[in-house]
Amino acid sequence: MATIELRDIRKSYADVKVIHGISLTVDDGAFVVLVGPSGCGKSTLLRMIAGLEEISGGELVIDGTVANHEGAADRGLAMVFQSYALYPHMTVYQNMSFGLENTRMPKDEIDRRVRRAAEQLRITDYLKRRPKALSGGQRQRVAIGRAIVRDPKAFLFDEPLSNLDAELRVAMRKELAALHRELGATMVYVTHDQVEAMTLADKIVVLNAGRVEQSGAPLDLYNKPANRFVAGFIGSPKMNMLEGALAERVAGGLVIALDGGHRLVLPFDAPGLAPGTRLTVGVRPEHVDIAGREASGALPASVDINEQLGGETYLYCTLAGQEQVTVHQPGQRAVRHGDAVGLTVRTSGIHLFAQDGSVIAHGADHAPADALVAAAAH
Repeated sequence: MATIELRDIRKSYADVKVIHGISLTVDDGAFVVLVGPSGCGKSTLLRMIAGLEEISGGELVIDGTVANHEGAADRGLAMVFQSYALYPHMTVYQNMSFGLENTRMPKDEIDRRVRRAAEQLRITDYLKRRPKALSGGQRQRVAIGRAIVRDPKAFLFDEPLSNLDAELRVAMRKELAALHRELGATMVYVTHDQVEAMTLADKIVVLNAGRVEQSGAPLDLYNKPANRFVAGFIGSPKMNMLEGALAERVAGGLVIALDGGHRLVLPFDAPGLAPGTRLTVGVRPEHVDIAGREASGALPASVDINEQLGGETYLYCTLAGQEQVTVHQPGQRAVRHGDAVGLTVRTSGIHLFAQDGSVIAHGADHAPADALVAAAAH
């Protein structure tokens, strides 16, 4: 396996800069997931690591050796594509062995590697079939198997599950996690799927417009996003953003005047903020609870949509002056469209952002998990 280092990596097409000085280390045996909106540069970055895109500036170091000018075939990496890229006229066995045959590897060693990979991926029974006789999930296993037999230094995955249906994606996600544990392999994985990123990664790297916004363990990014962009991108459903301004300071806290005429009293201070400063209060759906409309400390709202999933409920609510608020509740909630409700917010789930998107404070650093934010009419 391998350690991969990106040192101030840049990419330009003529005068258009798409990757702006990214530095990143992928430790030996780590599973690193690159995420970000469409066009952020995550696939381009992966292709630069693979050798399929030229590096405009900076250094790519693989196991201590600068690899900028090495060809894709010489880097010792294996890439799995979204489209599978299988040869339709070849059997599964032939698809997996073809690359090894071109290296003049002995046939008995090729056979050993193919059958070992097929056993790991549970596709031994399909070795004589052609791709057209396989399901999408089986084809993706073959594509992964073709990478495994090469015994690469690292695996590169470019949205490998995006062509599969929801049920197959869940199954393949589990298989990829198990395969990583079994192989102990270094893996770099590109996806736009939040669940894939959160469940597979040792480290998530959030990209935006060719720059790294934040990198770290999945729950670190989820619980303590570095800025509003990361807070809004990581997590599904996304974080609620309540717009307002600092009204005043009270003993040990801040009073936020929300757009729409309500106030939140946050039990922590943020030195240096002047009254009138525009702020955003971020709170994840699971940190918002439903109460009676007249409940103490509740923000009055109305229910737009109730999504009952059996074991959990998603409510989409209107709060005066704000974008629609999403509430995630365990179990089943007997509320309907148009019902008046009160929304209470747990202090530990509060994230306070400045107007430029930078983080000011995380409630979890200042308050117990079960404390509720005080709310009062303007």
